[in-house]
Amino acid sequence: MAVIPVALAGRAYEVVIEEGLLERLAEAAAPFVKGYGPQRPVPFVADTNTHRLFAARIDAHIAAHGLAAEWFVVEPGEDAKTWGVLEKLCDWLLALGVTRKDHVFALGGGVVGDLVGFACSVVKRGVGFVQLPTTLLAQVDSSVGGKTAINTRAGKNLIGAFHQPSLVLIDPQVLSTLPDREMRAGYAEVLKYGLLGDAAFFAWLEANGDKVLAREPAALEHAIATSIAMKARIVAADERETQDLRALLNLGHTFGHALEAETGFSDRLLHGEAVALGMVLAAKYSARRAEISAADAARAEAAMAAAGLPARIATLGLTCDGAALVDHMRHDKKAEGTTLPFLLLRALGEAYVARDVDLADIAAFMDEELRG
Repeated sequence: MAVIPVALAGRAYEVVIEEGLLERLAEAAAPFVKGYGPQRPVPFVADTNTHRLFAARIDAHIAAHGLAAEWFVVEPGEDAKTWGVLEKLCDWLLALGVTRKDHVFALGGGVVGDLVGFACSVVKRGVGFVQLPTTLLAQVDSSVGGKTAINTRAGKNLIGAFHQPSLVLIDPQVLSTLPDREMRAGYAEVLKYGLLGDAAFFAWLEANGDKVLAREPAALEHAIATSIAMKARIVAADERETQDLRALLNLGHTFGHALEAETGFSDRLLHGEAVALGMVLAAKYSARRAEISAADAARAEAAMAAAGLPARIATLGLTCDGAALVDHMRHDKKAEGTTLPFLLLRALGEAYVARDVDLADIAAFMDEELRG
């Protein structure tokens, strides 16, 4: 078992990583189910996939501890992160009589965690919640740090709030049910931690990534724990991204979100796949600026390709040009007036925020990459 503290002043919480943790949920989350009982069920939110896979087990387990569960189930995918679903979830929580001392349990990937976290940030001006992430992407990224949001026509994650969970419980065993494509998409975020701030971890992943993707327990737990420990340190130092430190966690996201927008935020390009492509583009653009070598940019690309992730945007078959992708970037929530910061690399394992990037040059660079 690994226990990683997220040391926020007055709102510190723990991330617990342990095989089989879902099977002892009531004990692991004991302080957060107080006040619930057979006549007052614990609120759980899941998508149809995680509900089908895990709800019966959770129901049986917590029943043995004198508890009952009430489930709010959403459709899987980004379409659940909408105003309409948020309204229904908030109404459901209010109908259950959830109080500010209660906790809501989010069982699923990043979509469920984002939706539940945002709902809990606004219901009665702040209800507690517990993250039970069931995808690798959510385990190493979105479940920790308190960023919550929904999508709008203007773009992804543009309406949201910072609302930290009270506890994050990670059971690596649940990843045995995760489709390989989703596993690879989550692994992109693991690679991100190596690229942005830990060259030794990146080298370890180059040598052991196949074991992580094969879900070998020791390698998987090491990858998850190392990723979360880095994110916890960054979040504790810069919770609301008022400095450049937390912004480093967005490596690959500015390029990646533009690709997601161009593909309609659809299954054509998963978020983790878009981030993988975005990191390759960030590395190549850093090499274009002579900040890293072409060989290092090639290492970043090779690491994505070795994991079965998309590593060249020419393979997407997009019909747009670089200017259209830059237009998507202008809606990025990190935009500062008329400028847009980019996360680039000074070395593998050393990301930084660049505020001197010419968007016309980005458009020209993207045109080159689109042509392959």
